[in-house]
Amino acid sequence: MSAHFDLSKEEMQSYGYKIVDLIVDHWDTFDKKKPVIRATRKEMDDVFLQEAPEKGMDAEKVLEFVMENVIANSVVTTHPKAYSFVPGPSNFISTMADSLATGFNIFSGGWIVSPAAAEIEIVTTNWLLKMFNFPVNEGRGVFTSGGSMANLTALVTARRIKCGDDFSKAIIYLSDQAHSSNIKAIRVLGFRKEQIRVLPTDIEFRISINKLKNAIAKDKLEGLQPFCFIATAGSTNTGTVDPLNDIADICEEEGIWMHVDGAYGGAAILAENGKEILKGIERADSLTVDPHKWFFQPYEIGCLLVKDASWLSNTFSESPEYLRDIEGNESEINFYDYGIQLTRRFRALKFYMSIKTYGLDVFKKAVDYGIKLAENVEKLLRKSRNWEIISPATLAVINFRYNPIGLNLTEQEVDLLNQKISEKIMTSGEALFVTTVLNKQVVLRMCLINPKTTFEDVESTLLLSNSFAEEILEKKTFLNKANIRKEFSKNLRDKL
Repeated sequence: MSAHFDLSKEEMQSYGYKIVDLIVDHWDTFDKKKPVIRATRKEMDDVFLQEAPEKGMDAEKVLEFVMENVIANSVVTTHPKAYSFVPGPSNFISTMADSLATGFNIFSGGWIVSPAAAEIEIVTTNWLLKMFNFPVNEGRGVFTSGGSMANLTALVTARRIKCGDDFSKAIIYLSDQAHSSNIKAIRVLGFRKEQIRVLPTDIEFRISINKLKNAIAKDKLEGLQPFCFIATAGSTNTGTVDPLNDIADICEEEGIWMHVDGAYGGAAILAENGKEILKGIERADSLTVDPHKWFFQPYEIGCLLVKDASWLSNTFSESPEYLRDIEGNESEINFYDYGIQLTRRFRALKFYMSIKTYGLDVFKKAVDYGIKLAENVEKLLRKSRNWEIISPATLAVINFRYNPIGLNLTEQEVDLLNQKISEKIMTSGEALFVTTVLNKQVVLRMCLINPKTTFEDVESTLLLSNSFAEEILEKKTFLNKANIRKEFSKNLRDKL
């Protein structure tokens, strides 16, 4: 009995060509599919739940099964009408680059195993350091699985630099709009609940500088150690950016580590108006950016940038006996010394190949397009009697709700109405369009970073939402039917 996994060259070619054809067909046709797929756990159990087979089956039959049941039951995150969360527009060159990195199974942890992989990670993270005006010679970037791991790596580093081994009195600050991955990271690091200060934001969902100053002063008076503030550069909910220069002033004065979570909004640095909004980001000690978001890379690739490479190496470098022969000299970087992972996949390749192929100018135009699209959608909504802006277009994110003038709905009714609109859109499969909560209000949210999303795509989704809203309202006995008929007797454009 063979214990090998070998296939003939012809079998590998046939199988590989089929997969490439399937991927190409996806890229050629995904905008013609419905973006939303929904299934229950029972439905998935019925399809997949079985014991691991002792005997194998034909590879092409397995592939067919996967296409029919796995791929077909996955949301199309590259779809132009995938508006929710942070969509994953990706790009074809990076997709193929990931296939290369995986196909050749390149280990990207140590220099001696793949000097080219290490060098490309040095080069590409240096590109990012330069974009954000971080020092290229003294600084360092390291690719991670995503923003969650980048934030964790940053906070481990900040704790060691600022607190050493004793962090029993250390206090960390963040806003109520900070990403949940930061709270996870803080818990992983073993901080107690009483060591975390979640501070309220203002009416624009930015951290209140006065409240931050008050919190720091109070903690110092109580003999505690303020050591880190997590600023947000492009919140997931609203796209808003904390006042980075003001925060940097406080952190410098108080000796506090300034970490900026720019996992979502950091890429806006590529757009001219984005640079203006992100002023002060270059003053951070550490910065998270997520190339698999607005740099249009496939999952997974996050990145942490720091101003001093030694902060990372002094935090994460270990020298076990089994690695003693591959340490090399200081210029030959082993990236396992700059983060948590020892075994690392070659994430840098897709970033490198896509920028080399398309050119940075294409990425700049794509980011700028998303920002302007959201601003144009806001203008459309503000002309309507039915839609209410809750958080204006900021870095391609906009929040709004259906609340027609003249119907005098209660807050509870408006919340219910918008939740139902989202549910109906999702059930229809026509768009990935879900709610969030801002100021205790249920609102609809769009994140418009996909360069394939057109104004007409958004307009058609709003028209469909409007139709569902009318259907929902007509069935509600708590509303006056005459008012409903009056409000919905507008022309098509006005019905938005």
